[in-house]
Order: sequence, then structure tokens, then C-alpha cells
Amino acid sequence: MKVTEFNYELPEELIAQTPIEKRDESRLMLLNRENKTIEHHVFKEIIDYLEPGDCLVRNNTKVIPARIYGKKETGAKIEFLLLKNIEGDVWETIVRPGNKLHIGTKVIFGEGLLEAEILEIMPGGTRKVKFNYKGIFNEILDKIGLMPLPPYIHEELKDNERYQTVYAKYNGSAAAPTAGLHFTPELLKEIEKKGVKIANVTLHVGIGTFRPVKEEIVENHKMHSEHFYIKDEDVKKINETKKAGKKVIAVGTTSCRVLETIADENGMVRATESDTQIFIYPGYKFKCLDGLITNFHLPQSTLLMLVSALAGKDFIMEAYKEAVKQKYRFFSFGDAMFIM
Repeated sequence: MKVTEFNYELPEELIAQTPIEKRDESRLMLLNRENKTIEHHVFKEIIDYLEPGDCLVRNNTKVIPARIYGKKETGAKIEFLLLKNIEGDVWETIVRPGNKLHIGTKVIFGEGLLEAEILEIMPGGTRKVKFNYKGIFNEILDKIGLMPLPPYIHEELKDNERYQTVYAKYNGSAAAPTAGLHFTPELLKEIEKKGVKIANVTLHVGIGTFRPVKEEIVENHKMHSEHFYIKDEDVKKINETKKAGKKVIAVGTTSCRVLETIADENGMVRATESDTQIFIYPGYKFKCLDGLITNFHLPQSTLLMLVSALAGKDFIMEAYKEAVKQKYRFFSFGDAMFIM
């Protein structure tokens, strides 16, 4: 299968640059896999398509202000993007300009609030870095860091909370699980009141989620690794739903990837903490997932391949063509799709 089969034409003005004023008033495209029908709704109407006993599985990771600017001891300006916490105060980071940061180089951030030392040059050119500081690391990041918005967003984010889900809990992501950005506390309460269960997973989203597929053949692509965990209480909700014959619906591709990583052949899951490199593309047989709430994804991206695996490539490409025609807003701050 060729990567170019997942291309589509997107006018630049349809790439959403800012979040919509009210989260749950974004548009919602409803895709019925069985009937191959496409409907147009407002996101808050999603409640009408969830049944009592169904289970929504959401990713409660929290984006950290992972982009920080500092100086070498020589005064040269340096940019860091924190990718992954390896252990303690040691992180994998993207550094710019990379050619000036050799092992042993020190960088100062926030007038001395934070100091970094390069420990190792990792495969792919990222750096293993050790941070030194006094106080609490996340509080220092809140003071000096910026939200790591995707490269296709060029406007400044006025409110950092709009790049967090309302249920974000555990720090660690370099990007938001954007399908969850459409939910409000009020909508979630209404969904629970209807008898729909809500379970959580935690997957810390890496910047690799934006990396283009460079291989010509889909099957040759190697996925980036992301850390996740799921607790017993959430496993219980998901397994009860499967046993009752109700639907497990992932909020976002990150939740989907966790479920499909840990599910057995019967769709049952277990409490796990691990890393996943699962690559889902057409031909994949889903074990746990029955539905997916997601945003509109970049051309030739692994996420577009994932939704094509669930709904069928031809149907997805038709839906994307329709979304362009109907002027839906695309990508992180854009509109949503519910694949039923």
C-alpha cells in the first residue's frame, strides 16, 4: 500500500488556527460504517448517539509547556522541546541549533531558574539532557515554558487551557489529545447522566504524532514510541461494557492505540503500564474498539491511516472530500468526526 493513497487536497484556510469560542459547539461529522452514510451535526449532539451502557475511553494526559528558550554560557540562544521524561530529571529533547550542543554543554533557562547539561546524542539527533533546579520542575516550566503547538498553527494561543482537555490530569505530553478538546464539564455530566460509563487511560503524546511518513510504502513505516498506563478501575468499566455487548468508544486515536495495544483476542483489557509502538493501518482487525471520536488528520499521516483502518479507506477519503466541500475546520483546533 502506497503512502500517496492517503493524500487529499486541503485549502490552507481550512487549517484551524485558534480554538472555537465554545468547545462543544464545533462541528461534528457522523460516519456510519455499516450504512456508509455521512451526517453533519454540532459536537454537543454526540450525546444522542451514545447509548446507556456504552463506555467512552478518554486520555487524561496533560500537556506541559515543553518549549523553553535559553542561552549557552557563551550567550548563544538555544531552543529546547521536551519530548519524553526518561527518568528523574533526565529528558529526551529536540534542540535547536543542534550542531552547537555537544556532550557536556550547559544551557541556562529563565535567568538561572533551570540549568541543563547535554548527556548524550541519541539516535535521530535528539539529546539526552539532565536538568538542575531548585523547587518543583513543573512549576518552573509553568513560569518559563510555552505550549508546544503543532507546526501548522501560526497564531499565538491566548489561553493555554484551550490546548488542554477539561479532564487533563497527569503531566507529560508534548501535544494535546485533541479529540478531547471538544468536551465541556457540562456535556460530560449529561453523558454520565444518560448511563454512559467514562473510563480513563493515560498516554503521554509525543511530538512524533506530527512527524510525516517518509517511507513510500505504508508497511515500511516505523512508529514512534509513547508511554501509557491504565488502572484497574478503568479496565473494569471497559471489560464490563464488552461483556454486556455494548460499545467501547475511544475519544481520540491515542486512547484507541492504548486499547488495541492491551486488548486480547476477545477485546478484554488488563491494567498495564508500558510503551506502545502500535501502527494501525488498513487491514488491521480491531479487537476492542467499536467507535472513535477524532479530529481531521493531516494528509499521508499515520492517524489518517488509523481512521481508514476503522472505516475503510475509500469511505474516509470520501468523507474528507465532503469535509473540505462543507468547509469543516481541520487538525488540532478543528472540528470532529464520530466513526460509529
